[in-house]
Amino acid sequence: MVDLGGTWVRVAVSGAAPRAYRGPTPGVAGLPALLARLWRRWRLSRRTLAALGVASRGIWTRGERQALARRLRRFAPRVVVISDVEAAYLAALGAVPGVLLLAGTGAIALGRDRHGRFARAGGLGPLLGDDGSAFAIGRAWLRDAVAPARARGLATAPDAVARVAALAPGVLRRARLGDRTARRIVREAQQALAALAGRTARTLRLRPPVTLSWAGGLLGHAPFRAGVWRHLRGQGLRIRPVRPKAPAASPGAWRAILPAVRLAGGP
Repeated sequence: MVDLGGTWVRVAVSGAAPRAYRGPTPGVAGLPALLARLWRRWRLSRRTLAALGVASRGIWTRGERQALARRLRRFAPRVVVISDVEAAYLAALGAVPGVLLLAGTGAIALGRDRHGRFARAGGLGPLLGDDGSAFAIGRAWLRDAVAPARARGLATAPDAVARVAALAPGVLRRARLGDRTARRIVREAQQALAALAGRTARTLRLRPPVTLSWAGGLLGHAPFRAGVWRHLRGQGLRIRPVRPKAPAASPGAWRAILPAVRLAGGP
C-alpha cells in the first residue's frame, strides 16, 4: 500500500515481516522511481506480491486512475488506485454512508450514499477553492491583520501556501483569547466548512441524521470542530458526528480500504 499524502509505503509479504518506509512526497510522477528503489532494497518482485494499492492526491477521474495503474503494473499483478480523500473516507467510515469533512492546508467534503456513489464539494486548491481551510484562515489573517510588508513577504515565498496555512493555529489561539478579527475569520471558516458538508449531504440525499466524520489537522482542534457542527445544525441538517476509525496512512485504514476496491473500479 502507498499513501502519497506522506509518502508512506507499507508492504506485507506472506511469511515475512512487513516492510515500511516513510519519507518526502515524490508526487505521482516520482512514484515509479521510488517503488523501484524500494523493491530492490526489499528484494521484492511482481511474483511475490498479490496487489498494490495507491492513494494519492491529484487523482480523481477514472482516466487518471487508469493511467497511474498502467505505469505501476510492473510492480504487482493487481494495482488499485484511488484518491487520497477516498482513502481517508474509507479509513474513517468504512462502507457506512455519510460525509467525511477534511480540512488541513486545503478543504474538501466527500460523501457516499448507500449505493456506493461518491460526491464531493471543495478540494479545488488555493486558487479556486479550499474555503474554510487552514490556508484560507491564514490568508484572511494576512489580509486583515498583518502589516502589508510582512504579508507580501509570505505571499511571494516559494512555499507560500504551506507558510500561509501554518498561520492558522495562531489565529485559532487568538480567537480563543477574544481577538475580534480572529474570531470573525474562524467563524467564517467554520461556516464555509459547514456549507461544504451540507452541500455534499444534500447532493446525495443522505437520510438524517447524517453520519459525519473528519480528517485533517484543522479539524483536529475540538473547539473549532464543534463550531462547524454548530453551523451545520444551524442549516437545519441533523448530523451524527463519529470519530474516525483510523487515519488514512495506517494498516487499520487499509484493512477497510482494500475490501472496498470495488468502489474504485477494482476487481
